[in-house]
Amino acid sequence: MQFRSFGRLDWKASALGFGCMRFPTADGDRLSPNIDEAEATRMVRHAIDNGVNYIDTAYPYHGGQSEIVVGKALKDGYREKVKLATKLPVWMVESAADFDRLLDEQLKKLQTSYIDFYLLHALSRSRWRDIVLKHDLLSRAKAALDDGRIRHLGFSFHDEYESFEEIVNGSDLWSFCQIQYNYMDTENQAGTRGLKLAASKGLAVVVMEPLMGGRLASPPKDVLEAMESCALRRSAAEWALQWLWDQPEVSVVLSGMSDMTPVEENLRSAHRARIWSFSPAELAVISEVREKYSLRIAIPCSKCNYCMPCPNGLNIPANFEFFNYARLFDDVAGARYKYQIFLTEAQRSGACIDCGTCEELCPQKIAISDWMPKVSALLG
Repeated sequence: MQFRSFGRLDWKASALGFGCMRFPTADGDRLSPNIDEAEATRMVRHAIDNGVNYIDTAYPYHGGQSEIVVGKALKDGYREKVKLATKLPVWMVESAADFDRLLDEQLKKLQTSYIDFYLLHALSRSRWRDIVLKHDLLSRAKAALDDGRIRHLGFSFHDEYESFEEIVNGSDLWSFCQIQYNYMDTENQAGTRGLKLAASKGLAVVVMEPLMGGRLASPPKDVLEAMESCALRRSAAEWALQWLWDQPEVSVVLSGMSDMTPVEENLRSAHRARIWSFSPAELAVISEVREKYSLRIAIPCSKCNYCMPCPNGLNIPANFEFFNYARLFDDVAGARYKYQIFLTEAQRSGACIDCGTCEELCPQKIAISDWMPKVSALLG
């Protein structure tokens, strides 16, 4: 395992962090609360045994069960081997007292007396102004830092760069932040500008969605051909990971792993992680890949599920997944089959009533209601 600077802190983070949003499940639904605890524990402990020292979970993951399973997985001495990160569900805060209520609940679920890295979850400009500042949550966070329930404060982010800049500059309590970042998101959300801004202020930067919800790991033929044109052989997933690790501002890259195979693959990749290792030829490959993907990816949905549940019953991420599948892999027939088999009529795009509720919650600011008729036209 390679280890990297974590902002201004006197601690080195493993290049690879274990994201606990997509544990293996008993029912096959990757976001289900029915986690396969035995396999999840085996995976987490195997990663830790091979050098991973950053474990990331959150209050809503797996319907609230992820923190519970992580707490169990970190028994038997594993808690002492890692830094544990979890997140305050800011959208559930209605008063300042909710900060302490939720934090204390999380400590119990995780079976620990302190959180190493505590994040305000999925901040946007509206949540920052209307919840964090309105309820003076930073004072509550400062008290939790002072009494040792949390060791370091940060935030995860889904909004435009200008909002990121406002939040980064909005407090001197931040030690780190977490952003969605990959070679397709250099100008989306915080983007490269946000990465460099945070690093310039001494903040560690934790990267989430390095593979865009897995999409960058399964490229279409023309994208794969661009990668294979390079003399250096890498899997599509490793191209994406190594591109991130090439950048010194990236402190740790999170991967949400659902079975042992990607755990092993990502551990091998992390062993090869180096700063400033990409040659001009490799950077040219990424540029070509980015251009080819940009022509194909229609809807920038990362399947974060923040838009769910839809009040009218649609499965919004699945509709977008099947639409993008058709575009990415030139397989409308296959996408239509998945759309018909895996979605009920009530879950399909045709049931959209254009209420706009989902669009207010979408971190990617996708015009969801505008896309649904297009999904119906292609797949319906």
